[in-house]
Amino acid sequence: MRETKIDVPFRSTLSLNPLLDFWRNNISPKCSYMAEMFNEFEQRIQQIPELEGSIEDPSMLKEHRDLLMPLMSVIFPASSWETEIVGALVPFSAIAFYTSPMFQRLLIADDGSLKGFSKDNQGGPRKSRALRAYFLILKKIYGLDQELETPVIQIVPDPETGLDRYFQLSPDLQFIDVYPIGKPKKLSKNDRQTIIDNLTDFKVLSRFINLDKFEFKGFTFIRAVDVTESEVIAALQTDLIDQESIFSADGFQRVLKQIRTLFGRPDLMAAIGAIQGDKVLVIKDGSPSAVNCMFTNSKHIPLADVKGSVWLDAVEQATTLRISDLRAKANLSLIEQDAFNHGVRSLLISPLFYQGKVIGFLHIVSTRPNDLGPFDEMLVQQIAPLFSVALKRGIDDMSNEAQAIIKEKCTAVHPVVEWRFRDAAFQHMDRVRMGQSSEMEPIIFKDLIPFFAQSDIRGSSEARNKSIQADLTDQLKLAKKIMHRASDVKDWPLLQEYTFRIDRRIDSLNSGIASDDEVAISSFLKNEIEVTFADIVGFGPRVSQAIENYKKAIDPNVGVVYRKRRAFEDSVSLLNERLSAYLEEEAAKAQAFLPHYFEKHQTDGLDYVIYAGASIMRNGNISTFHIQNLRLWQLMVACGMAWHTEQVKTELEVPLDTCQLILTSNTPLSIRFRYDEKRFDVDGAYDIRHEIIKSRLDKALVKGSRERLTQPGKLAIVYSQPEDGREMHRHIDFLKSTGYLCDDLEFIDIEDLSGVRGLKALRVGIDFTEHNQVKLPALDDSVAVSRQSSAAR
Repeated sequence: MRETKIDVPFRSTLSLNPLLDFWRNNISPKCSYMAEMFNEFEQRIQQIPELEGSIEDPSMLKEHRDLLMPLMSVIFPASSWETEIVGALVPFSAIAFYTSPMFQRLLIADDGSLKGFSKDNQGGPRKSRALRAYFLILKKIYGLDQELETPVIQIVPDPETGLDRYFQLSPDLQFIDVYPIGKPKKLSKNDRQTIIDNLTDFKVLSRFINLDKFEFKGFTFIRAVDVTESEVIAALQTDLIDQESIFSADGFQRVLKQIRTLFGRPDLMAAIGAIQGDKVLVIKDGSPSAVNCMFTNSKHIPLADVKGSVWLDAVEQATTLRISDLRAKANLSLIEQDAFNHGVRSLLISPLFYQGKVIGFLHIVSTRPNDLGPFDEMLVQQIAPLFSVALKRGIDDMSNEAQAIIKEKCTAVHPVVEWRFRDAAFQHMDRVRMGQSSEMEPIIFKDLIPFFAQSDIRGSSEARNKSIQADLTDQLKLAKKIMHRASDVKDWPLLQEYTFRIDRRIDSLNSGIASDDEVAISSFLKNEIEVTFADIVGFGPRVSQAIENYKKAIDPNVGVVYRKRRAFEDSVSLLNERLSAYLEEEAAKAQAFLPHYFEKHQTDGLDYVIYAGASIMRNGNISTFHIQNLRLWQLMVACGMAWHTEQVKTELEVPLDTCQLILTSNTPLSIRFRYDEKRFDVDGAYDIRHEIIKSRLDKALVKGSRERLTQPGKLAIVYSQPEDGREMHRHIDFLKSTGYLCDDLEFIDIEDLSGVRGLKALRVGIDFTEHNQVKLPALDDSVAVSRQSSAAR
């Protein structure tokens, strides 16, 4: 609800009468000694007329402090006079006339008024004073005892540090008397209930009570409590809800100001480190101080640069570290030495957790040695969870932003290389945030070993053409029957011409199908034959039945006879689905053993490419063992693809078979992401040769013959380097011993291809007996057995 602006005049004056009444009614009757004191006070006050009744000038009380102090002792105990923050003010004003030393030092300005401002800067203090005035009238005039529990938070600059301090002011109005001016308005039972139901509604209260008709005399006793810690932590919690509070320089500057206020040190510096893989994203305010130049002024730094430092010690030990003096630490790491060179002496480093996992750290530093102590350590532990939640949300938001950039620039990205794209996206985001023009940096992976394999459906083009040929012939014959029956009824020459043209197309199809026959014949039937049906359907039941048979044979989705083509497409789809599911399952197993880039293509059959190497992995570790293991896996998968083809043959409407081909090479190459085409491609003229070989192998012939290299039931392995052939020969020997390959290995020279010469191949039969149905050995066991087989041979 929007707060109503209040501007109500108060008739309020300072008076000691309520205090004297308190002595008279509450103190004197209980203690004769105190009663004697009070009698003396009253006699002295009677001799000082300006202290009786309303006191127009509060400053004159300074002259009578010797009298005021004992009178006020019932409110301001001597035992807490030096430690408590208490004071007495003119009713409903900010003018103090009697205060404890701490109240005077912290809260009173030179002119005697309260320092600082209320936390609520939208009329809150005025509203609060008005409500208390209403409640005081209700209590003392109408007997309705209501209290305003909401405290006042006063924000005051600390006289020593200049930082804001927060004080909760709790007013006590028991020493204020209320005097009606004239006869007060009577309140009925319904009026009282209406007031109780609307205690904070000024429009309702003003209908029954006119503040201008009352006068307030006495003083307000105020007790102040330092609530800086709780208020700043609450403010931090509010500010950290906003991602920009830590991920923008201005936002982090506000957070830094609150940290300085919380710790009571105006020159503290702070930063957050977000751990992202092998990098640390450093978040700070961007101000030009020397201390803020740590981490080489970079937003992203390698995690390796923090190794062996107090920052990573805090992360690895999952505990807050307090360094009293960095200078006293032995064997400073490079980054610690850099921090010391920039003036850092005291440090507090707290790891930031999310769901039990360390996601970063918060560090607070001072240029003074021994400046941060145990209580500061407790404070940083108290606020660390707030920063943890803010950092996790900010990282998630940044990740989503990076993902959006990747999606825009690169579409889908393979999970194994996504880390590299995310790094590039984060760097791009950093440059944009700093106002620099930016494009995504080149993504290149070097020194990768390529793996290529193909499971091609043999004769798929011929089978597709035969299905087209059969469907077109069937549709033409149905059309011919319509023309014949129509000619039997009406001897029209045009019907005979249509029959002639149909026969000619049938004869042409019997001798083969040309590339444009499908479109031309479909157009002829639709635009010339089918348009006559409306004219001849009335020729009799035999003609109408023939037309009905023609229409029933038409596939409603494509508008032509599509039975054979549908059977072919369904057979290809079923075979591809079975092979694809098997390949995806096996690829996931290989991915778990050795992360690599995998890309699959599906047309009439399947082919896939794999790139494996250290540069594609974030940790950069790979060995020859891993590459050999993946080679053996590739051979096993080729056997599995052939075996699954055999198993699915009985389910196919159109007989189909596959040929297995592998291109092997241990020569490293580089791949580059093409942003314009949104895909990876080999990088460099030499590496393109591998792509050329891939594109031309499916039509490769055995040298000196017309025989295709790839054959159903056989596995062909193409290589150019002798050592590559020897490695694959070793793996073949092992797979022969397990019963997956036949003992019919051929060594083949390949006919020169366009632009490619000197290729060789190994070709071996795939064993489809019961042995091939046994589960393949585990990848690591397979390599060991393969090596043993090679040694025995």
